[in-house]
Amino acid sequence: MINRRLKIKYRIKKKVIGNKDMPRLSVFKSNKHFYVQLIDDTLGNTLVSVSSNEKKLLKLFIKKNKMFIINKISTEFMKRIKNNTNINKIVFDRNGYPYHGLIKYFAECLRNQGLIF
Repeated sequence: MINRRLKIKYRIKKKVIGNKDMPRLSVFKSNKHFYVQLIDDTLGNTLVSVSSNEKKLLKLFIKKNKMFIINKISTEFMKRIKNNTNINKIVFDRNGYPYHGLIKYFAECLRNQGLIF
């Protein structure tokens, strides 16, 4: 039996498609970590990715404040976007998660840093 989040994910995946000009930002969260990818669906390439599981960001887990960690992930993500690409518009893929809590906070952090979606 397929669970509710995956049904929503497949329904969203039909409509949300990224291209070279507006890539898709995919968000995945587990109980411990947060993963973000910027994907060009026409070529199937991942342009930029950040996760809380990286050595640089893993040190932040001492504080155990998820909002603080999400804020640091969003700043690191924006640094990598500006260094690697000239993208300022994206398509946001919440991956079947409800738009509240950490997902909403991450989206607001990216909007505050100048990303348009």
